[in-house]
Amino acid sequence: MLLLSRKAIITPVVICACILGVGLIQFPELQKLINRKQSASLETLEKEIKSENLRLKFLQKMPSFSYDNFIADLVYLNFLQYFGDDEVRDKTGYSLSPEYFEIILKYDPRFLAAYRSLSVSTSLYAAMPERAIAISEKGLKSLSPSVPEKSYYVWRYKGIDELLFLGDAKAAQKSFATAAKWASKFSDAESQMIANTSQRTAEFLSRNPNSKYAQISTWAMVLNNQADERTQKRAISEIEVLGGKVITTPEGTHQIIFPPKD
Repeated sequence: MLLLSRKAIITPVVICACILGVGLIQFPELQKLINRKQSASLETLEKEIKSENLRLKFLQKMPSFSYDNFIADLVYLNFLQYFGDDEVRDKTGYSLSPEYFEIILKYDPRFLAAYRSLSVSTSLYAAMPERAIAISEKGLKSLSPSVPEKSYYVWRYKGIDELLFLGDAKAAQKSFATAAKWASKFSDAESQMIANTSQRTAEFLSRNPNSKYAQISTWAMVLNNQADERTQKRAISEIEVLGGKVITTPEGTHQIIFPPKD
């Protein structure tokens, strides 16, 4: 009985120590990286990026002790700090973005908001759409049309990456068609809107793999997807290059005018 009692006490202590260790490993070092800003040399920042990468690799391999969602949330907060530090990212780039999401979606593949951040940070900023798609495909194995709610968005993000950053119209068509199929199972206005726009994009691509309409529609998804200012500028620029126009309404929404011909 005494042995069992000791085990009952020691096990939670060990688990808590490990979880606390994650925080101690992650936050102070990441905070140092963030606080350096313009005063740090590029060499110093690169060393710290390598150190952060080693910590992320450790987190990828360490046992979770059933604290999967806690670890995913913690690493996602770390990512938001990393991604939001524009001054340092302008110097070092966004190469660690996929490393964060390998961990986040390993521990919580149903973390819907993470997929949106994965697409933007890894495909658009880090220029690694292959990694973003591979991570999404792995996560999709744990999803279904209703779990989590609005999981059809993951297929949309995947389709965006395939079309805009890989130029793979065939794969994008399948992703948008699947998004439409999953969204059509629900009767609410948002799901029906996603089902209709995804189906139209898939049809554009089936008729014309090089469809400007499909590409403009997809950049419009990026533009209207809670995008930061830099992403909005990139999306508007790409739409204009394709012959479209973007009008910002007084309410702050964006209206897209398509070119006369596809």
